[in-house]
Amino acid sequence: MPASNGIASIGELLVEFVCSDKDGHNRRVGTYSGPYASGAPGIFIDQAARCGGRCIFAGAVGDDAFGQVILERLRADGVDTSLVSQVLGVPTGSAFVSYNADGSRDFVYNIVHSAASQFVVDHTTIEKLANFGTGIMHVSGSVLASAAMREKVLRVCKALHSRGVAISFDPNIRKELISDPNYFTTVHDLMAICTYFLPSEEDAAVLFPGENLESYAPKLFAKGASYVVLKKGDKGSSGFHRNGEAYNFPAHKVDVIDPTGAGDCFCATFVTLISSGQFSFQKALQYANAAGAMAVTKVGPMEGNSTLPQIEKFLTRQT
Repeated sequence: MPASNGIASIGELLVEFVCSDKDGHNRRVGTYSGPYASGAPGIFIDQAARCGGRCIFAGAVGDDAFGQVILERLRADGVDTSLVSQVLGVPTGSAFVSYNADGSRDFVYNIVHSAASQFVVDHTTIEKLANFGTGIMHVSGSVLASAAMREKVLRVCKALHSRGVAISFDPNIRKELISDPNYFTTVHDLMAICTYFLPSEEDAAVLFPGENLESYAPKLFAKGASYVVLKKGDKGSSGFHRNGEAYNFPAHKVDVIDPTGAGDCFCATFVTLISSGQFSFQKALQYANAAGAMAVTKVGPMEGNSTLPQIEKFLTRQT
């Protein structure tokens, strides 16, 4: 079996269209650019590959032009797509995003009734992930929006975790699902087995109301986590290791063009670098902080993804 240094992700693959006009809320005629390859776990795996990770993805696209956009992008960046199914007669998932003057966004999704939700998780899938040498399986909470998808994801994570695979979890809380008890049960099930816990401030506010990172990180360590890293948007990032190491990095001053995918880019950079054994906790967090900043400077959820030389060049210019 290959060495367990592979990075895997699972879930929805989409194409995204971005409206160039603000405050339209996807309700009036506007000019949209796209199709951009997207889907939170897809953005993650693309960035992980660009950072040098040996990567594989389990998902599904339609047998249409949009599906080819996604497959060609992932393959070009070095992602193994052998576990990405092409579903006949079903459209590739899609998202339409419209920005508002206050920085908020309005989305229209086609995920549940598209090929995006029809990825396969069976014994063969799990064996292929194991034989790839998967050492880390990353989950973005966006995939938990569908009951069917969350059941598949939890099944594969538990199976791989039982084989010693580390779970990386970005809860990516969907506020519209907060009233669904089964949704939160799955979130907490993944929190209980993750090695890397990577929430945003918004996620933490829902999961640990009234608490700060210093108070809830030990709760994750008690369950078995090694790293708890908090994404703070325009305030930077903070991270704790179970051994007591802690670091804070302020945000970089950049022109925010499109924030979609920045958190996924951050997570991928951190997990890839820290798991490589070639980066200290401090340096991995520093690079992830920079990668997240770089991600917001281009239109399109994957278009701001970066390589290690690009991140190093960015950091050099910041000093």
